[in-house]
Amino acid sequence: MATVSSSSLLNKAVRQQYMNLPQGGKCQVTYIWVDGTGEGLRNKTRTLDSEPTSIEEIPEWNFDGSSTYQSEGSNSDMYLIPVRMFRDPFTLDPNKLVLCEVLKYNRLPAETNHRHSCNKVMQQVKKHCLWFGMEQEYTLLGTDGHPFSWPQKGFPAPQGPYYCSVGANNAYGRDVVECHYKACLYAGIQIYGTNAEVMPSQWEFQVGPCEGIEMGDHLWVARFLLHRVCEDFGVIATLDPKPMTGNWNGAGCHINVSSQQMREEEGLQYIEQAISKLSKKHKRHIEVYDPHGGKDNMRRLTGLHETSSIHDFSAGVANRGASIRIPRQVGKDKRGYFEDRRPAANCDPYAVTMAIAQTCFLDPTEEESKKEELA
Repeated sequence: MATVSSSSLLNKAVRQQYMNLPQGGKCQVTYIWVDGTGEGLRNKTRTLDSEPTSIEEIPEWNFDGSSTYQSEGSNSDMYLIPVRMFRDPFTLDPNKLVLCEVLKYNRLPAETNHRHSCNKVMQQVKKHCLWFGMEQEYTLLGTDGHPFSWPQKGFPAPQGPYYCSVGANNAYGRDVVECHYKACLYAGIQIYGTNAEVMPSQWEFQVGPCEGIEMGDHLWVARFLLHRVCEDFGVIATLDPKPMTGNWNGAGCHINVSSQQMREEEGLQYIEQAISKLSKKHKRHIEVYDPHGGKDNMRRLTGLHETSSIHDFSAGVANRGASIRIPRQVGKDKRGYFEDRRPAANCDPYAVTMAIAQTCFLDPTEEESKKEELA
């Protein structure tokens, strides 16, 4: 039996009595931000006098950065700058979720605020009409850190029957998946779909297509919704790229990339050009494809379990053991998109999309001017 949190065992009928109370025209706004780990999410809520109709109506706020690994106690106030607004699927309309950038006391971006620089790059490559889609894999755990529904002593049957599975003997934790899906749709997340993954208790959802900076915004809030849904069920969703050692799949966040030229007739040549550019900067991309400079992906990108080797760049049609996969249909149609399979499940989507945009769509002179602008 999986270990669930004590909070999930509280009487939800009592809670609902209060959730049904009228708000008197007021609006609850939950501010969400990435903390100093580059992986964790934090949130706090305030009351506005009326429902905001645009992000410009959400006021800046602040928080104690010394408690989020983002500042020292002697100078702890950090700024929350609202950047994107969603409907709140937990407290319902008119309440809102608001994703924020974090600025330091001097109003410079915090170290883990990769959105700030990513947005500048996306503006520079706007003419390419970049579309992204990211495939977020995650693993459900009990509060004891053991995979949800795995035997307490021993292991489930080997991988094989679990991918896209159905049935209580194969699919573990579907309630979390379905509730998260509905929460994303309600909130306005560009969620594309979901499926059970190769390892038992491992699932995936896809977000996209999103243009430019929207990719990171929507994925971060989709992650927040996942953690909140799991909180209600008393379980944990881990984005660890290799939660179980041994003959079990890791967890990635594959990214699909497409430009206007790639989507047009004979766009395959532009896909191949982008792959060629990526092949020359493999090491740089590995360094930004997880929050620890590639150390997390060292455990995952072994060349086994549908991964490429972290040490070598590779590409191929329909090859899930390559760094870059060209889908078979894309190869047939000679246009479409490519899939970079290297990003880890716990990657920062802003860092990933920015690196791809820089490598594939900024020429050297544009990139140098961008570096000078950020200096």
